[in-house]
Amino acid sequence: MTRFAYFCGHEQWQPEELVRHAVLAEEAGFDFIVVSEHFHPWVDDVGAAGFAFSTIGAIAQATQKVELATGVTTPLFRYHPAIVAQAAATLDRLSGGRFHLGVGTGENLNEGPLRYEFPRYPERAARMTEALEIMRRLLDGEKLTYEGHYYQTDRARLYSPPLSRVPIWLAAGAPKSAALAARMADGIVTSVKVPRDTMERVIEPAMAAAVEANRPVPRILATRWSIFANNDDEAWEALQAWRGLRAPGRLEAVDPLDLRKRADEMPRHEILGNYTIVSSADEYVDTYLPLVTEVGAEVVTIQTTSLNQPATIEMLGRDVLPRLRAAAD
Repeated sequence: MTRFAYFCGHEQWQPEELVRHAVLAEEAGFDFIVVSEHFHPWVDDVGAAGFAFSTIGAIAQATQKVELATGVTTPLFRYHPAIVAQAAATLDRLSGGRFHLGVGTGENLNEGPLRYEFPRYPERAARMTEALEIMRRLLDGEKLTYEGHYYQTDRARLYSPPLSRVPIWLAAGAPKSAALAARMADGIVTSVKVPRDTMERVIEPAMAAAVEANRPVPRILATRWSIFANNDDEAWEALQAWRGLRAPGRLEAVDPLDLRKRADEMPRHEILGNYTIVSSADEYVDTYLPLVTEVGAEVVTIQTTSLNQPATIEMLGRDVLPRLRAAAD
């Protein structure tokens, strides 16, 4: 059965507002809340960047049944993998066993401001390989002495363990990360623009890697960006906090000011062309249903922004989710 998630973006809204959005999303009928984790936002003028682990703790107390996930955090630089495991275990306890840990190899926007070196992908993947092992073993209750190339532990143990097994989901947008997720994680977080491209670059390599490793087929959490607006002017206004996300050099940037300048130098239509603009419930259904029918996602995340987010959440629950569920079944 497909489940549907609402995305809480720390890069746009302050944490107290995200808690309200999460409550509204649960009331609207969403099954999941996916929460981004950033140190810096994508632009400096209207961005935000609350501490995601605190926000999720507050959401856990303010909600009753929605499952919660980081979408995603990076257990490689700012946080030792054991600290991320400790945070995940605590959030699982505070939510009554509703927490999922989503991780990824990150962007320099979150590491560079603290003067961490942000290496190229091969080193980040090697670090992630060690991190996934450390987090899984600690979350599974082991007292762990670990001697890796990048990380070490000495009889580390979680003395406030999770209430249940915490699934670990690894973000992947290309074959290498997809294969790593299939070998070492429970599931894959993937952002979809063209479903066929996601199948070829992420899903199919993951399935092949899982077969080769004699592992279960990985679970898929698929996200897709949309803007709810009646025209390009409305869409641009709604996108203000995210316009740096598609600017050149986003993986290497440190200062959100630089990303804002780069984005604002680009033609507006070029930025907007990277997002799906929807103006009705019908178009929302058309946008997100392929994540079920073509990508085969277990969890479909509606990652959307608008000029009136509470009203949009209510509309999604009333006019979009019931139709997506009916079509998915």
